[in-house]
Amino acid sequence: MNYRTFKKAGIAALVSVLAACSSGGSSSGGSEIEAVDAKEAYGCNVINIYNWGEYIGEDVIPNFEKAFNAKVNYDMFDSNENMYTRLMGGSAYDVLVPSDYMIERLLKENMLQKLDKELLTNIGDLDPDVVEMQKVYDPTLEYSVPYFHGSVGLIYNTQNVDPAEIEEKGWDILLDEKYKNKVIMYDSQRDSFMIAFKALGYSMNTSDENEIQEAYEWLRKVNETVNPAYMTDEVIDTMINPNANNPKDIAVVYSGDAAYIMSENEDMDYIEPKQGTNIWSDGMVIPANANCAPLANEFINYILTYDASYDNSITVGYTSSNKQVSDDISTGDYEGIGAYLPRTGYEKDEVFRFNEVLVQKLSDLWNKVKIN
Repeated sequence: MNYRTFKKAGIAALVSVLAACSSGGSSSGGSEIEAVDAKEAYGCNVINIYNWGEYIGEDVIPNFEKAFNAKVNYDMFDSNENMYTRLMGGSAYDVLVPSDYMIERLLKENMLQKLDKELLTNIGDLDPDVVEMQKVYDPTLEYSVPYFHGSVGLIYNTQNVDPAEIEEKGWDILLDEKYKNKVIMYDSQRDSFMIAFKALGYSMNTSDENEIQEAYEWLRKVNETVNPAYMTDEVIDTMINPNANNPKDIAVVYSGDAAYIMSENEDMDYIEPKQGTNIWSDGMVIPANANCAPLANEFINYILTYDASYDNSITVGYTSSNKQVSDDISTGDYEGIGAYLPRTGYEKDEVFRFNEVLVQKLSDLWNKVKIN
């Protein structure tokens, strides 16, 4: 959900976006958008978008601006918490793309406005499984629209790690001393504690003091046993091009990163451990203080079109919320790459919930984990 450096695959279908928009017709997936002059229709033609870095297709914004005779100002954040801090500082945006638990927080704090469903004509193209995830943090489905979704799992080198072994051990393979100095942990307190909770058979949303302490001890044991490297975006290049002097065999990654790594290195495979994992979604929302809410709704609706969703997903590597797009990419450019389609419907998988007390507790313990 952070920095992306993916190469862009050929997207010939995108040239049809303007034509479809201008005619009010449908794009290649059947989703529709009616081009209008934003200033004439809504009295404003500038919107401010706040999204993750490198998290949008190359042609999405230019095509939207042409279709609506509008201007998009695009800012990027690197964490939900940094986004929240800027909002609390008074910054005004028309569209945000936070993660599930942050949307839940913004809703609780009355910082979002309802979407205009009359303008969201393409909402029927959403993947029903993703909509079910959305209900966890937006129960009435009135404030958010899914953007991308994915999971957290393990990518591994099939030449050095037995697929049957990692399937059996799941997260516990991170405690196997034969992989000492061969493991990458994602440098995130939320994801790391999630792994520990799941490995121990607990909910990743627990507030139980004893369970939290056990998870802390489990992560310390990982440090002692395999001496992992802690990385964020560097994990992508590290797994695609293993260092001959210090190759890594196993890494904690997001599914979208795994899909790209697998597309570049055929020795890599991805697993979502049987103990359960975090399944997540990022969603589009409109802040309560948005300056041009109608055009913001049009932007969200535009993202849901087949062509814009395809551009987004093939550029970034994460799974589209547009069902037709995810189906087409999984049987096209990413055929055979299981990481592109994250697991759904598994009872041990969970969505993160907003819990400020738990976040603070984990923050204090995470510092100790990293020191160790």
